[in-house]
Amino acid sequence: MTPNLRLFLAGDVMVGRGIDQILPHPGDPTLYESYLNSAADYVALAERRCGAIPRAVRADYVWGDLVSDLQQRHCDLRLVNLETAITATGRPEPKGINYRMHPANASVLTAAGIDACILANNHVLDWGRPGLAETLQVLKDTGVAQSGAGHTRDEAATPLVLTTPGKPRVLLLAYAALSSGVPSSWAAGPQMPGVNLLPADLDETIAAARASLGAVRQDGDVVIISLHWGGNWGYRIDPEERALAHALIDTADVDIVYGHSSHHPKAMEVHSGKLILYGCGDLINDYEGIGGHDQYRSDLVLAYVVDLLPKSGTLGALTMIPYRIHAFRLKRADAGEAQWLADMLDRECLAFGGHVSLAPDLTLLLSR
Repeated sequence: MTPNLRLFLAGDVMVGRGIDQILPHPGDPTLYESYLNSAADYVALAERRCGAIPRAVRADYVWGDLVSDLQQRHCDLRLVNLETAITATGRPEPKGINYRMHPANASVLTAAGIDACILANNHVLDWGRPGLAETLQVLKDTGVAQSGAGHTRDEAATPLVLTTPGKPRVLLLAYAALSSGVPSSWAAGPQMPGVNLLPADLDETIAAARASLGAVRQDGDVVIISLHWGGNWGYRIDPEERALAHALIDTADVDIVYGHSSHHPKAMEVHSGKLILYGCGDLINDYEGIGGHDQYRSDLVLAYVVDLLPKSGTLGALTMIPYRIHAFRLKRADAGEAQWLADMLDRECLAFGGHVSLAPDLTLLLSR
């Protein structure tokens, strides 16, 4: 059956710090970390592992093989979690790690045809509320939509409505959870910029989501709820997270639960025909030269292509395209790397009634 809607979804896209330094307009490299004091040092660390990395690269450089892969698949919409402030202003928040990309490099997003960025995460206010305000303005000027942050609480909690000719509308509502490291002080207020913070109580979350969606929802809309939740490492799915994902589908009529925060892919589940991505993993980052957590192989990342069936929002197919980050660029994974990802996800999805297999074209397929 021909899908009614095809979406590209990805986890964390971090195009600041070392990535920003190789783009055409690098910002101030000064860092306020205990580990390194210059963003250029992250480039040097990566070069020790992979060899020379070019500078002043084209805007599409970091996306590598993904650009042609998505062109071949004709996705209706492309959505990512932008885990980077886009700003040259503001002061670093006292949180240890602060990401930002210079506004003049914002074309890196349009180079991949990104339609919308999720901003409800634990790095979008790394340079304070002035940095968030500039991020919002740069995205607006660039023509890239956003969900999950705003100048006020109402703006941050309003679902983004995405339209494609001849296709269902897509409503995207994004939340940031305290469990991902989001400071509670980052919550948007009645007249204060910030993020849409996930309520601690499940019933309160469902009520809030229903109210936000009900204000704009129309018959036939596809509803995606983005959740930036949980820690960076580990495959375990918290029972409270699973309960929330199920409740959003069962009582708020959500079609896709789109989770991220982990630095590596986690299990996915199909519940009542609807897709739950518990952790998409990173897609782009500058961690290439950093050691530790090697058992998770976080240099192996996935692009998620989601096909939804006509009129129902039910999952038709999930295809995952595997890549390896090399020289801050996405390179299609080889057979061994793709098999490792398939085996890992098959193992992790078993508890949720799913099966992940490797296709002849070295993509990963979910079945249940």
